[in-house]
Amino acid sequence: MMNLRALPLVLALTTAFTIPAQAQSLVDFYDAARSFDATYQSAKSLYEANLFKAEQAKAGLFPLVNLGLGVNRSSSNAATFGLTSSSTNTQNATLSARQPLYRPVNVVIAAQGKKSAEIAQLQFQAADQDLIVRVAQAYFDVLSSADSLTFVRAQKDAISEQLAAAKRNFEVGTATITDTREAQARFDLVLAQEIAAENDLRIKKIALELLTGKTNIEPKRLEALVTIQQIVPDNPALWVAQAESIHPSINQAKLGLDVAQLETRKAQADHKPTLDLTGSYSVTQYDGSSNPALNNRTNAAAVGLSFNLPLFAGFATQNRIKETLALEDKARSDLESAQRGVAQATRTAFFGVQSGQGQVKALEAAEASSQSALDATKLGYQVGVRINIDVLNAQTTLFETKAKLSKARYDVLLGGLKLRQANGSLNAEDLVAVNVLLTR
Repeated sequence: MMNLRALPLVLALTTAFTIPAQAQSLVDFYDAARSFDATYQSAKSLYEANLFKAEQAKAGLFPLVNLGLGVNRSSSNAATFGLTSSSTNTQNATLSARQPLYRPVNVVIAAQGKKSAEIAQLQFQAADQDLIVRVAQAYFDVLSSADSLTFVRAQKDAISEQLAAAKRNFEVGTATITDTREAQARFDLVLAQEIAAENDLRIKKIALELLTGKTNIEPKRLEALVTIQQIVPDNPALWVAQAESIHPSINQAKLGLDVAQLETRKAQADHKPTLDLTGSYSVTQYDGSSNPALNNRTNAAAVGLSFNLPLFAGFATQNRIKETLALEDKARSDLESAQRGVAQATRTAFFGVQSGQGQVKALEAAEASSQSALDATKLGYQVGVRINIDVLNAQTTLFETKAKLSKARYDVLLGGLKLRQANGSLNAEDLVAVNVLLTR
């Protein structure tokens, strides 16, 4: 007999295994991917490393302090007036410091470090935008594949009914065996399509699992009557103009030019003198066992200025300046290339979304027309003016249109995110805007 005290636990476990997994939203998958995706974690670690590297560049502006300790013991034997031995101990400690007063190179290096930190932040921003798009791509791939499987199964059911009707009509003599064979061939074909659709959905779910670390993938679907909003602003020039000031790649190129110009300043600073403030304090303790009178302790302190003026370095500085000037020209070309590439990608993404929105409207009209055509064909088949293959073709057209419409909607939503990535404005808030279109 079951222990009554264990009954609540058994009921809880039974409920846990019978309740279906709760559907996850797009934002849920993005949050999971931020802590699981290896590519994103690698970019995050690189960002943190670059921040610490940038801090190292400031070291040349601060004092350099060293502490030195030394111990020396010596012993000797002398036989001039009998055997005599002696030993001495010497102990010393020196504390030294150097504070740069005028070192132009160190100032430029610190400025370059600050620019490098800004570049690292932009690189991490680009990695975050890439993660958003990758999560959305995998998410909508699962939904699109699931919809395709749903439509294939619905088509299979419709063909199965048509096959049964063809067999009945053949048995009563109102149809030929051709109708039955045509329906059977179409049914066998849709079975193969169902197997392929099931496998495709399985693969798409695995991809989303590998990206987010979640199991039992069950993404929320798009609302059935959702309306795809128009692009705002509806002008590609405005998107391109916005990209000029916010796109990570363009801003990285701008900072790269700044770093190249600072490198030229650093090369020019090699001609300039340097001035440091130096100071030291040392203590030396001397102990001699043979002659205690020689035991002593010495304290010494020194403060001074260290000046250095480069006079000639074999034309190395002059050629280094020419090198950095050429690298400046390269950085300007890289900036121009980045601006052109971003402008082209933004326009391409804009017109892609615009085209996708037009396809959605056209496919919505095609779906309604295909449904009307199927209804008319079925009626014609019933009254004898249409044949079985006409009904099968109309069914295939309708379900193919439904699948294309479903994918077109997902492509428009994903295209909107890619458009914002193309012009550099993509952030997590854009995912929230898409998330509200999913079923609650």
